[in-house]
Amino acid sequence: MILSFFYNLGRFVNLFRLMLSKPERVSMYWKETVRQMNDIGIGSLMIIGLIALFIGAVAAMQFAYQLGNTFVPMYYTGYVVRDMTIMELAPTITCLVLAGKVGSNIAAELGGMRQNEQIDALEIMGVNTASYLIAPKLVAALVVIPLLVAISAFVSIIGGFLAVVPTGMITESEYVLGLRLFFVPYTVFMMFVKSIVFAFIVAALPAYQGYYVKGGSIELGKASTNAVVYCDIAILLADYIIALMMT
Repeated sequence: MILSFFYNLGRFVNLFRLMLSKPERVSMYWKETVRQMNDIGIGSLMIIGLIALFIGAVAAMQFAYQLGNTFVPMYYTGYVVRDMTIMELAPTITCLVLAGKVGSNIAAELGGMRQNEQIDALEIMGVNTASYLIAPKLVAALVVIPLLVAISAFVSIIGGFLAVVPTGMITESEYVLGLRLFFVPYTVFMMFVKSIVFAFIVAALPAYQGYYVKGGSIELGKASTNAVVYCDIAILLADYIIALMMT
């Protein structure tokens, strides 16, 4: 198991080295990057917004319910929803969802090209396939996923407002006061650090799984599944390490 880990780690580092090489035609890479940004960003916007809305709503309702019979001011609901969303829920949950949606798609796309010998054909033509096929996906993920995380945080806060204010659990002024209370900009910086690290994981690990897939449709399905599982584990581990280092 240890030998397998170091073997895959070495092959991943070598793939990353090839991916960072200078592109042959920048215009082709730019078009592919824009297409990937559209697929990852616009294609995931609806599901991310929906999940973020209900995450904020449930978090606000649960915390407001817990404060109902205590002496803690109700405006702490907005304060807790804001910090919990920005620091943890928005980056982590958003990227876990993207690992299932985007990660499996990247692994299946590259795995299908490997099985159909399209990658071999490109290599015979002298194309650096690691750079041409993976680099645009990685760049697009690093640009778009932090934006999706920021949108997720904003929508979650709105979801919390819609869950507790119209229902009468707390007043609008209390919720807004909690949102503005004790705000530390460092939490937003921490959110973007997490989102960039998670974006790299969401793009790089599935690309590695798909690029080196061997066999038929069964192996391709296993590669897509492994991509999602490894992404989720890596995101949770990175989340713990970043939280340990930055808080």
